[in-house]
Amino acid sequence: MIYLDNSATTKPYKEVLETYLTVSEQYFGNPSSLHTLGLEAEKVLTRSREVIAKLLGVKAKEVIFTSGGTEGNNLAIKGVSLEHLSRGKHIITSVVEHASTYETFAELENQGFDVTYLPVNPTGLVSVDDLKKAIRSDTILVSLIHVNNETGAVQPIQEIGEVLKDYPKVLFHVDHVQGITKVPVHLKKHHIDLCTISGHKFHGVKGTGALYVREGITLSPMLHGGVQEARLRAGTENVPGIAALAKALRMTMDKSEKGKSNLIRLQEKAIAGLKEIDGIILNSQSGKGHAPHIVNFSIPGAKPEVVIQSLSHQQIYVSTKSACSSKLSSPSRILLEMGLGHKRAESAIRISFSYETQVEEIDTFIQVMKKEVPKLLQVMR
Repeated sequence: MIYLDNSATTKPYKEVLETYLTVSEQYFGNPSSLHTLGLEAEKVLTRSREVIAKLLGVKAKEVIFTSGGTEGNNLAIKGVSLEHLSRGKHIITSVVEHASTYETFAELENQGFDVTYLPVNPTGLVSVDDLKKAIRSDTILVSLIHVNNETGAVQPIQEIGEVLKDYPKVLFHVDHVQGITKVPVHLKKHHIDLCTISGHKFHGVKGTGALYVREGITLSPMLHGGVQEARLRAGTENVPGIAALAKALRMTMDKSEKGKSNLIRLQEKAIAGLKEIDGIILNSQSGKGHAPHIVNFSIPGAKPEVVIQSLSHQQIYVSTKSACSSKLSSPSRILLEMGLGHKRAESAIRISFSYETQVEEIDTFIQVMKKEVPKLLQVMR
């Protein structure tokens, strides 16, 4: 099996699953309960929060546990917008956000908020100057994806943070789901107020994640009914999942120093091989401004679902668009916003790596593509 869909989800580490099982069996008490079992579960929860906070370079009380990226983005965006209505109703994002952000802004727009959608250039990047021009006296939030989940384009988060530090009433949220462990940001130095991560993107279990909320920021909670997670997320905490989240984050960050150079080699090899195949057009690049673990390309004239199934029969697993939107037949919104045209947007394929991906797997993938693409295009003619 050659798994090249790591941006959709990663395979949990064996050690992470062992942690999940151990905590499930031995620390099954409700962490809000006052008896011994509850207190033991609370200790696991507290320790996990401390580990994650240290890895992120923040305070433990600034870490709020969620069920993943979608919930984290919703809590950050809606939480700020609804809590700070008295300051203004102008909020800013980009046209290339993940659906969990893009659709949240669309919903807030329906509720009367004034939304500015920043455009992007052909490489998928927003302009810092466009952002500066968009900020108004009633702006309360800027929310941007860090690493684009389809193309790997890396937004200039550090430069934007520098701009926004001069606007203390404008909060800065970063969707760091695709970047965490692979393309680092410094939450404090980059003046980020809120940041979303998701466990299953770095070999944790699904249904786990965290939202960094800078100390002093108030949010309107999305869930009510308890005092858990600083009253921002009511409900019994997923202690086994949270312990597994801490384990996965620590393990993946331990691998990142050596692993990043390998990701770069994998990406360069994949791009070089794809360039040799007639009928393939690359939609993403390597080097500065692009994450090392994502390659997006199109095969105009071929249906992506046919390509995916053809590769699946050979136990090679890739994807089209975001996993959250891959079952929709519409062309990629991201590629359309980049100005790449309908043919490329409707035939896009994404491959994505993890620190577990091997060079030999890329070699095999390229060899298979060299055989399959001409056949697929011949059938479609």
